[in-house]
Amino acid sequence: MGKKKNETKSEPTRVADSTVEQQNQAARQWSPLARYGSEAFGTFLLVLGGVGTALFAANFPSADDNQVGVGFLGVALAFGLTLVAGIAAVGHISGGHFNPAVTLGLLAAGRTDARHVPGYILSQVLGGILATSVIALVLAGRPDGFTAAHEAGFASNGFGEGSPGGYGLGAVFLTEAVLTGVFIAVILSVTAKKEYATFAPIGIGLTLTLIHLVSIPISNTSVNPARSIATALYGGALPLSQLWVFIAAPIAGAAVAGLIVRTLGRRVVGS
Repeated sequence: MGKKKNETKSEPTRVADSTVEQQNQAARQWSPLARYGSEAFGTFLLVLGGVGTALFAANFPSADDNQVGVGFLGVALAFGLTLVAGIAAVGHISGGHFNPAVTLGLLAAGRTDARHVPGYILSQVLGGILATSVIALVLAGRPDGFTAAHEAGFASNGFGEGSPGGYGLGAVFLTEAVLTGVFIAVILSVTAKKEYATFAPIGIGLTLTLIHLVSIPISNTSVNPARSIATALYGGALPLSQLWVFIAAPIAGAAVAGLIVRTLGRRVVGS
C-alpha cells in the first residue's frame, strides 16, 4: 500500500497587524500609510461633497431667489451619497470611518485597535481641512464669494445665534450626542455580519442622510468633529468659539453607544 502524498494547504494571509474590521473581512495587510491616506481621502470627499453642496448649491442663484437650489434635502443627500462613495472606494483599506467620533465609537465597542486611533483622527481632520481649503479657493474666484460665505459662517455648526433655527446649547448638545449614538449603533449593526457587506455602505449613507434631515435646522448637523473643525476654521469667531460642542457631543454620544453595544450586544469580532 503506497504512502499518501502530503497535501499542502495554502495558508491564509496574516492580517494580525490590521484593524479588526479588516480581520473580519479577511482583508490584506495594508500599511499604516495606506490606511491613513484612505481616511484622509474619505473625509476630504465627505466634506467636499457635503459642505460644498451647502455653500454652492443649497441656495441658487441666491437665498432670496432660490429657483434651482437643492435646499436641505439636497445637502442631506450630498452628505449621504459622498459617504457611500467613500466607503465603497476605500472602506476595504481603512474601515471607512472618515469621522473621529466613528473611530472612537468603534474603539469603545472593541471594533478598532487603539494603536491606529491617533493616526486615523489626524488624517480625518487634515482631510476635512483640505476640503474646506479647496472650497475657499473656489469661492475666492467669485467677487465677494469667500467674504459672503465667511460672514454667513461657512456652513459651520452652531447653537444660539449660530443655529439655523435658533436652538440653544442644551438642545444642540443633546441632538448631536443622540444622533451620533444612533449613527454608531447602525454602523456597528450593519458591519457585524458578512452578509450585510454589500448593503452596509448604502445603509450607513442613508442613515447619515436621515440624520441631516432631522438636525440641519437645529445645529446645521455635525455628528463629525472633523467636519466641524474644517468649516469653523473659515467660519469666523462665532463658529470657533462654539466648536467645542461639536467635538464633545459627537464623541460622547459615540462612546456611550459603543460601550452599550459592547456590553449588551452579541460579540462577533475577536481582538
